Formats: sequence, structure tokens, C-alpha cells
Amino acid sequence: MWSFFARDPIKDFNYEILPENQEKSGIWTLSRGKRKTTGEPVSVFVYEVSQGTEEQTQLAKAAFKRTKTLRHPNILSYVDGLETEKSLYIVTEPVTTLAAHLKLQAEKGGASDLEVSWGLHQIVKALSFLVNDCHLNHNNLGMWAVFVDRAGEWKLGGLDHVTSNQGESTSLPPPKVINPDLERYDPPESPGGGGDKWTGDVWRLGCLIWEVFNGNLPRASSLRSLGKIPKQLVPHYCELVGANPKIRPNPARFLLNCRSPGGFMNNSFVESCLFLEEIQIKEPAEKQQFFQDLSENLDSFPENFCKHKVLPQLLTAFEFGNAGAVVLTPLFKVGKYLSAEEYQQKIIPVIVKMFSSTDRAMRIRLLQQMEQFIQYLNEAAVNSQIFPHVVHGFTDTNPAIREQTVKSMLLLAPKLNETNLNQELMRHFARLQARDDQGPIRCNTTVCLGKIAPYLNAGMRQRVLISAFSRATKDPFPASRAAGVLGFAATHQYYSVVESASRILPTLCTLTVDPDKNVRDQAFKAIKSFLSKLETVSEDPSKLAEIEKDVTALAQTGGSAATWAGWAVTGVSSLTSKLIRNAPAGSEAPPAENSPVPQSAAGPAPTNTASKGVQQDRSYVSCQRLCPMDLAETPKSGRLSSAKCFTNNHAFTPSGLSKAELAKKKREERRKELEAKRAERKAAKGPLKLGARKLD
Repeated sequence: MWSFFARDPIKDFNYEILPENQEKSGIWTLSRGKRKTTGEPVSVFVYEVSQGTEEQTQLAKAAFKRTKTLRHPNILSYVDGLETEKSLYIVTEPVTTLAAHLKLQAEKGGASDLEVSWGLHQIVKALSFLVNDCHLNHNNLGMWAVFVDRAGEWKLGGLDHVTSNQGESTSLPPPKVINPDLERYDPPESPGGGGDKWTGDVWRLGCLIWEVFNGNLPRASSLRSLGKIPKQLVPHYCELVGANPKIRPNPARFLLNCRSPGGFMNNSFVESCLFLEEIQIKEPAEKQQFFQDLSENLDSFPENFCKHKVLPQLLTAFEFGNAGAVVLTPLFKVGKYLSAEEYQQKIIPVIVKMFSSTDRAMRIRLLQQMEQFIQYLNEAAVNSQIFPHVVHGFTDTNPAIREQTVKSMLLLAPKLNETNLNQELMRHFARLQARDDQGPIRCNTTVCLGKIAPYLNAGMRQRVLISAFSRATKDPFPASRAAGVLGFAATHQYYSVVESASRILPTLCTLTVDPDKNVRDQAFKAIKSFLSKLETVSEDPSKLAEIEKDVTALAQTGGSAATWAGWAVTGVSSLTSKLIRNAPAGSEAPPAENSPVPQSAAGPAPTNTASKGVQQDRSYVSCQRLCPMDLAETPKSGRLSSAKCFTNNHAFTPSGLSKAELAKKKREERRKELEAKRAERKAAKGPLKLGARKLD
């Protein structure tokens, strides 16, 4: 029983004090600590009774009481405490002294005026709270009484000498009795020598401002030298340290003066911080506008503030505030400051949840910015939680979403499993390439297939690539035909010499009479490349194994295709912009079954009469060079913009035929070609190719 009363209360204390990085803060020792149960970081202020005087112990007990009872966002937050006969412990949020913080910032180039303006704003606001709302005087304001948390926000502490300003007597000694060095911070007038109740505190506020910009104050007379104090702050600073105590402003008045137009605290950073403090009571429209403007300002904000202040508000706004897609841009900007572990913990769960959203704006923003977070996604999350939602974009009625979904596969493909990549994705690609009514999307599908070919297994490559690229070369959209040629060239290592000679070269040769010269040029280059390979084997058959070594190679892992992934840069990005601008009317329609290749370079491109549902006045969009995908771009609005619009009312043919004659001629040519193809296919009875439908 007696052992129960003899227990040491410190052993039962729920916090552990870490021995390293201890700092002196007045009569206290500031130490880092952590909660024993959760490991949560805290700061612990320790006062040892045996090492202090009776007056210091009296101040420590007063500070313990004030810290515990005073609650304000800008005053050091009390978490827990312990008072024994031997020592006092005050546990607060994790902080460091202002002096140590400014020293660390100086090593990085110095604290910015934006950061200092918000820090001083917080200290003045806390001082105003004490003076005007609590009717207290701080009496100990200085560098030693200001602390900085993880977000870089300044907190007022040092409450050892706080007294009432309503005439109540106090037995607490003044700071200079405990530490004579603090006498230089005392105002020039004697106690009770006139002025308002706040005159002493605002004088010390002026001393604090001087030290923030100029370092340690050697003597009171140095306050006359402005040093590095910003010009915007000078007139208001001079009011604080004026010799006449009656003209020194109330802290609240000083804050208003600094927030006036052109004032030191009138800037985007302070405005953003104030909005974040009141975000819970703001209207939804105000929040939307704030998050839209926030991205432009984040680059000038301190890194720690973005991580510990802005990020939690962004996550909360998405989780509970229905902020939607507008939070994505600032969210990914802040994410750059996080470590891989922090990113996984804080942002990835939100991203995974966002992919299940039905908000189109959210979905397209995620797809557009996938490059910023794809490296943090693990394969399990991609295959089970993200890909099933992304594939819905392939069938979306909005062309912009379909296009972005195709482009996103370049990033997702290395992380997809066997089923999703070789079966599900190929099924959607076949449908898009054969049936999509947007030429640029069909083109992009072909380009994307060429880029992700290394990730496909060998059997799927042999079944898909030749069929898909051959279909692309018959597309009425010139950029798609160019993409088909470039696809063959970029994946040449995956074809046997027999396939090259019997299937690929015949397809490429038909493009040597394509109506567009750029397509013809690309076809000639590809033909020369394949012929060179065939000639090499013909001259030295022993090289066959070396040339065909990749035909049955295993699928590559993510990143291994980086050396050739830029093939579309010189192909689609530079070639198709010209092709599309010169595209004839009707080239936007999807390719019909077995649509023939144009037979004459001088003749008109075939018109696809099978797709009557496509609007005749549909305009075309240039394929733009995009990094890293270099694919044709569809505007965010979902409607393709016009680079050069051709309508049926303004269509003229190179041969000079009238519109009716040309249409009749093309219908007749197409009927003959289809009959020939049907007869050929019935005779061959070979296996169906990817994306082809069986004809009677």
C-alpha cells in the first residue's frame, strides 16, 4: 500500500522527453518529446525547482497556470502538464524558438517578407487578444517568447510575467529582476508614467520587429537605426517605439494600419492564410474561387506552410466540402513537397477515391495530371481500384474524356496485370480504332498501341499489332494512316522476316500512292527499313536468330521502353498537324469495313459513306505535340475545334469533277472494292483480325 503513495509521478507521465536538441527559453528548458502510446511529436517545457530561485519558481507556476487556461489560435497550444515538488512540465504542440527558426532560414537564404508578415500578424493578433479581450499585459514580449510550429506559423508564449491591466496588484517580479539583460527592452518611461495599458507591450513589439530584421538588439538606442526593416513597415514601426507613450497604437489599430492598401501585411499570403482560418464559414462559391486562385500563389508560399497548413485544408475540402475538381491542381502542387511515404499516406487514398467520382470535370483533370502521381501508385491499387473506373472513359460520349483516357494508358500500362492489359485494354482499343467517329482519337489509339507494345505478351503482340496497324493505314483520317506507318516502324523488332515480307510490306506499299505526300514519305522510309532487314538475312541467314530475338520476347516492365518511346515526336507531332490541316471533308468519319487505300496520289481521298451519322460539317483539330505522349489533342470542351474547316458546300476535287460526279464515281469504286474483298476473304477463310467483323 505504501508503495502506491511512494510512486514517482514522472514514470506515469504519458510523454517521453528526448534528450537531443534541448534549447533554453527563459527559465524553461525546451525539449522535443513524444506521446508514449502513439509516438505523436510534442514539445515539453521543463523547469527544475532545485535549479531555480524562489522567484523563478513563482514565475514558472504562474506560467503553467496561464498556458493551461489561455486558449487562442495564435497562442502556444497547451496539450498536457505535470507539476511535482521537484519540477514542472508543460506539454505543447511541437515548436521551436523563433531565434532557431530564423537562423535555419538564414542558412537557406533568409526568411521571406511574406513569411515574416504573416508571423508578425499572428503575434500582434495574439497580443491584441490579451490586451483587449482578456485585459492582460504580457510584459515579456521578445524573441524568447515567440515559437514556430511545423507549418511555420508563429505562436506567442513566454507567459511567465502576464498580469492584469485593470489595476489588480501582483506579486510577480518584472523580467529585468530575473534577467538583467532584458532591461534594454523596457520602455523609456517609468512604470505608470502615462500612456495606455498597452504602451509597454507595443514598445516591446517594436523591439521584436527590430530583432527579426536586424538580429540581436545591442542597446535601446539602436532602435533609432532602421537597418533592414522594410519601407512599408517603417512608419508603423516608428509609432511603436515613439518616445511619447500616448501616441503608441493599440495592437488592434497597428494591425489595421499594416493591413491597409500598400501595407506590409497586405499581400496574397496573408490574405490566403486569413481565408484558410475562416474557410469553414465561407460560401461554396467563395471556396471554389479561392482554390482556383490558390495554385498561382503556391509557388511563393513557404514549403512547410504548404505541407502542414494548405494540404490539410485541401484534403478536408475534397472530403467534406464537395470542392470537386478545383482542388486537384493545388493538391498536386503541394504534393511535390512531400516524401514518397507522406504522399502514399496523405494523397494516394484521396486520388483513389476521386477516380470513382462521376464528375466529368474531376475525371478529366485526374487523367490530364496523372503524370504527377502515377509513380506513387502501386500495381494492386491501379488494377483493382483505378483501372476499372478509368475504362469507362473509353465509352464516354465526351470526346475529350475518351482522348484523355487513351493517353493515360501510356502511364498505366506498365502497372496493369495480364488480364487488364492484354484482354480488357486491347478490347477497348479495337473498338476505338474501328468505330470511334473522331479521327484524332483513332490516331491516338494507334500511337498509344505502338508505345505500349513492349508491355504486351508475345502472343498478344503477334495477334494484335499487324492487324491494328494495317487497319490504321486504311483510315480515312490522314494522321491515322501516318500513325499506322510509324507504328510498324517503331515495333519492327516484334515481326518475323516472313511477316515482314508477306504481310507488312504489301500493306506499306499501297501507301506509296497515298494522296498525302507526308504519308507517302513515311511509307517509303518504313519500306526501306524493312527491306534492309530482309536483305541482311538474305545475305547472311545466320543473322536470322539475332534479328528475330525480340519476336517472342517476354513483356517488358515499366520504364524499359524509354529509349524508343519518343517515336511519335518526329512522326505524329510534326507530321499529322500538316495532314489534318489538309484533310478533305469526310475524313473524320470512322473507317468502314475493309475500306480501300486510295489508288492514286493525284486522285481524291475516299469518302466514307458507311458512317451517315457523322455530321457533314464536323471540323477538325490539329494534332499537337504533347509531352510525354505526343498525341493528337482534343479540346477540353469535348468538341473538336477547327484548324481548317471544309464543308460539302465548298469541296472541290483536284480532277475538276463536280460534287455529284465525284460521289457517283466513288460509290462505284467502293462497290467494286468491297465485292473483291468479300470474294477474297471467303476464299481465304483465315482467322479474323483484331477489330474486324466477319463478313458474309
